[in-house]
Amino acid sequence: MTFHSPEYLFLLLFLIPITGWYIWHLHDAHATLRMSDTSELAGQPKPLRVWLIHVPFALRVLTVTMLSISLARPQLSNRWQSESTEGIDIMMAIDVSGTMLAEDLRPNRLEAAKEVATNFVLNRPNDNIGLVVFAGESFTQCPLTTDHAVLVNLFGAVKFGLIEDGTAIGLGLANCVNRMKDSPTKSKVIILLTDGSNNRGEITPQTAAEIAKTYGIRVYAVGVGSYGQARVPVQTPYGTQYMTMDSEFDEGTLQSIAKATGGEYFRATNNASLHKIYEQIDQLEKSKIRVREYSKRYENFMPFLYAALACLILDILLRHFVLRTIAE
Repeated sequence: MTFHSPEYLFLLLFLIPITGWYIWHLHDAHATLRMSDTSELAGQPKPLRVWLIHVPFALRVLTVTMLSISLARPQLSNRWQSESTEGIDIMMAIDVSGTMLAEDLRPNRLEAAKEVATNFVLNRPNDNIGLVVFAGESFTQCPLTTDHAVLVNLFGAVKFGLIEDGTAIGLGLANCVNRMKDSPTKSKVIILLTDGSNNRGEITPQTAAEIAKTYGIRVYAVGVGSYGQARVPVQTPYGTQYMTMDSEFDEGTLQSIAKATGGEYFRATNNASLHKIYEQIDQLEKSKIRVREYSKRYENFMPFLYAALACLILDILLRHFVLRTIAE
């Protein structure tokens, strides 16, 4: 039940001072009769009128209550809703090569990518999402799953040094395609994040893109790195040293991968732009939701109005016939 004008229910607050006044007034409402001895009256049953003395007040309270509810216009509704949600398959391919430790993004490219990707996963509860990492080689960190808590934990284990250094973009893409090709889901997407040029692996990025296109898989390619130079930590016998490298990579290959598969290419030069890119992808790949809703409301104030009228009539009858008093 809902109310069309719920503000009228505040009228019920007036019952608080009315009830207080009635209780206070009872102290002076008892009649007294002087008798020399009242022992003969002890044990006598109380007449019906004594039991009914408070009924008129209760009826008045009920009248005000029912009128307030009637003014608020209670409504009943018949509502039927059908919702169907179709999640999509998303494989995330993240570069874990040495250059991903560059600190032009904070704290570095790899950690920034992990943070944004984790938030992306948590905002898509209906999707099957998996994770592939690649450098000189590629392996599946997590297959497609809806258990996003497990996936988020596995993101924490992603770091540089898991596999041999290098950049095998083609292998990373091919690994993702292999994980998705047999899925019955209609919509399939790969989010490829890298900061380098393909220099390892037996499969070229173009070949992997053609395979993805064959299976109807879109690739969103994200190139990470600011323009200019970036500092990269390097482990040496004397501890961690920093070297400066040019922040350049093969954007043309990433653009051709995205174009061939019907996806898009993005360039992330800082943390803010990386967040914005994942927000754009999130909007482009929303899960399909179909909702049919039927709702019809019925006014339901009449029963309360009839109840208020009945209480008022009963109150009048009791006060004027059953509990009638003689004024002084």
